[in-house]
Amino acid sequence: MSYLPIKKVVVFSLPGAFTPTCSNSHLPRYEELYNEFKALGVDEVVCISVNDAFVMYQWGLKQNRENVFLLPDGNGEFTRKMGMLVDKSNVGFGMRSWRYSMVVDNKEVKKVFKEADFGDNCPIDPFEVSDADTMLAYLKSNA
Repeated sequence: MSYLPIKKVVVFSLPGAFTPTCSNSHLPRYEELYNEFKALGVDEVVCISVNDAFVMYQWGLKQNRENVFLLPDGNGEFTRKMGMLVDKSNVGFGMRSWRYSMVVDNKEVKKVFKEADFGDNCPIDPFEVSDADTMLAYLKSNA
């Protein structure tokens, strides 16, 4: 018997705290749309990044984050087990997460949005489908 509460969670992952797209667009838009996610029955919005807890904490302060839960994956273990750990050494990041988002309902992954061109040392940083607006549109269409 499970004692964990049944929850609907939106999870998104990004390459790193304090990086341009992550700081200017990815996290801020999820924060901005947080109440809309809640209105659609989402219990929590979680941002995962392969950064340590101290970096994630400082990034949250700098971003004036209030609602999105920042979850550090310092060793990249969760990200690796998700099959989303990539080498970004070409831009000096080392091992990081590929951008993706997912809906997890009652501990079951219901939908994953994974950016195109997945792979090590990708020369671009695609940001087309893991964004907050894509996730919100998906949730609205399935409400």
